[in-house]
Amino acid sequence: MIMGFHVLQIILLTVALTSSSSSSSSSSSSSAAATPPPNFPIAKPNCLNRCGNVNIPFPFGTTDDCYESENFFITCNQTFNPPKAFLKNSSIEITDISLDGQLRLLQFIAHDCYNRNRTRVSYSDPWIYLPVFFTVNNTANKFTIVGCDTYGFVSGRRLNRNYQTGCTAMCDAEDDLAEGSCTGLGCCQTSIPKEVWRVELTLKSYENYSYVWGFNNCSYGFVVEESAFTFSPKNLTNLRNVERLPMVIDWAIGNGSCKEAQMNSSSYACRSVNSKCYKPSNGYGYRCYCPEGYQGNPYLVHGCKDIDECQNSSLNICEKKCVNTAGGFQCVCPKGYHGDGRRDGRGCIRGESLAYKLAAGFALGVIILLLAACWLHLELRRRRQNKMKQKFFVQNGGILLQEKLIRRERSSDTAKIFSSSELQKATDNFNNSMIIGQGGYGTVYKGLLPDNRIVAIKKSKVVDPNQIEQFVNEVIILSQVNHRNVVKLLGCCLETQVPLLVYEFISNGTLFEHVHNKAKARSLSWETRLKIATETAGVLSYLHSSASTPIIHRDVKSANILLDHTFTAKVSDFGASKLVPLDQTQLSTMVQGTFGYLDPEYMQTNQLTEKSDVYSFGVVLVELLTGMKALSYDRPEEERNLANFFLSVMKQERLFQILEDNVVREGNKERVMKVAVLAKSCLNVRGDDRPSMKEVAMELEGLKVGAKHSWVQTENSAQDMESLLSEGFSGYINGAGYSTSIGFDSLRDQIILPVDGGR
Repeated sequence: MIMGFHVLQIILLTVALTSSSSSSSSSSSSSAAATPPPNFPIAKPNCLNRCGNVNIPFPFGTTDDCYESENFFITCNQTFNPPKAFLKNSSIEITDISLDGQLRLLQFIAHDCYNRNRTRVSYSDPWIYLPVFFTVNNTANKFTIVGCDTYGFVSGRRLNRNYQTGCTAMCDAEDDLAEGSCTGLGCCQTSIPKEVWRVELTLKSYENYSYVWGFNNCSYGFVVEESAFTFSPKNLTNLRNVERLPMVIDWAIGNGSCKEAQMNSSSYACRSVNSKCYKPSNGYGYRCYCPEGYQGNPYLVHGCKDIDECQNSSLNICEKKCVNTAGGFQCVCPKGYHGDGRRDGRGCIRGESLAYKLAAGFALGVIILLLAACWLHLELRRRRQNKMKQKFFVQNGGILLQEKLIRRERSSDTAKIFSSSELQKATDNFNNSMIIGQGGYGTVYKGLLPDNRIVAIKKSKVVDPNQIEQFVNEVIILSQVNHRNVVKLLGCCLETQVPLLVYEFISNGTLFEHVHNKAKARSLSWETRLKIATETAGVLSYLHSSASTPIIHRDVKSANILLDHTFTAKVSDFGASKLVPLDQTQLSTMVQGTFGYLDPEYMQTNQLTEKSDVYSFGVVLVELLTGMKALSYDRPEEERNLANFFLSVMKQERLFQILEDNVVREGNKERVMKVAVLAKSCLNVRGDDRPSMKEVAMELEGLKVGAKHSWVQTENSAQDMESLLSEGFSGYINGAGYSTSIGFDSLRDQIILPVDGGR
């Protein structure tokens, strides 16, 4: 291809040398400066077309006979110098109106301030209701909050329904803040949906600024034009002196389509000669525009005026003579010349010569051959790619999955088979900037589907072709797991070498991050911890007891429990999960999981049971109680394994010496002790001595609402616990004694998970 391009350059150079006059004319005109476009009227006759520094184009106007409808009424306040424009009779100041369907206005900033006594001293939560058929631009604006101990929401109405989205900004010190960075440290930004016509701002604080009051005691929230605001650490203090910031609004005519509007010719806004109609991507109604070759206000009668390209050399490419036409121009050659009259082609050439004809014919022939070769190359490559996609589709069980989907009653919850091109487009061709998780198992990307759903796309590294049927069954069953605390599997893509899995996107990170990050842990109250534990236990109980085919998760850990913005638990990562036939209670498998959470009995016997999940959940319970990692080489040897250390502490009756600060400060002592005893029961070395997940879920639910259950055996003697602890458990988890012969038998996540349980 590159060689063909150089050949084409040589040919065109040869042709150019046959007409030196054409080439010199081209070079002299290429530097011609563009002249300003002609001035066209923008308002109706005898109507004010400007208020201060703001142009007022029709359909906007300042009096009844000057605007299209009341929605476009502009108040020009002459008491200011210069005058200021306001939307209708409101206090919303307008700074710019564009015929492209946008206007810029100044919106008030929300603020929330506290004194050193953690008492709120000032607060405002501004709102804005837009006129009918006006909507907030969802691409030019961002909802932004600034502060080091704050979370905020933007809510309102869209499509006659409520909406709400939000953001959290935290920091421990001024050194955490970075110039231009708005990713959660002192500043957070998020997009708002389409079709929004009402905006309400709400700000709240986690700790009333008690931890950061020395350098920051206020938070701020606003919807702002993204290009007009760049975060600076100085914003923690200087925003108190800023009253309003710019926001971009989309406007349109009416609420129908172009076709519907044309049916009512009397009110159709694009009925002017040469005016065209189009449907905007955001908002209601339609807009008008002047087509190429015309300029002006398309909403006025005869508003689109023809541009005379021949009067401006930068608007035409004619070599000799230019003739203006309606919406365009023509290049002609004077008498005695031939050609098409353009500088970028043969131009006007005096007479004809045999050499010119031969050169032109040869160049044309070679160009045609090169184009044909390029087309053939691209077509062959396209066919090879399609053939490879079909091969992977069959290899990954696509035909089997399609048959199962056809046999099932299709519903909105059934797994969807995505094409590879859909997911490439959703992730910007799997761009590194879209990566939200990475580890030995593969990579997780954030993606945006055509229907504006944000999803998580999991791209694994390893595939086992011998387990295709199991993989297909897992996709079908997991897509039917309809539980509010399970990350929903939306579908898969089978056109790639390794199948891609598509999940719903959970925005607030993992439980591991919130428990073991010092700043986030302060916001994780005892009640929230108990709620997360209860919800997670409920999911595992559902998988073990209520799913159509029982499922053992096999990799329960805090890093696989995601949290949404309301701190609702979402259990994820079923890559290691096993489907348990109804006539079996245990499975022989190669050991797989994460050190620190692995069931010691499973490690010894290779027999996987539901009680293996119970043990792993017990470790998670201890993490929530103590704030300590399941396995850490930074701790003394006797404290490295959290499960062993916790059992030892319980035996010595020193529980309240190792509890996390929030648990000690906020938790009911009796209730905390019951949760600890429950965790101790889950960590029994023998699986038969552990409760079922259904019993664990019932106990936690009872503790959550203050009820009591009787199954927990608090009368276990110290001698029994000592006996359990001595049954070989420590030999597997005592520092250097880890077994490394851990195998894999799940198609979707056949990898060794990181020892520290991180992502």
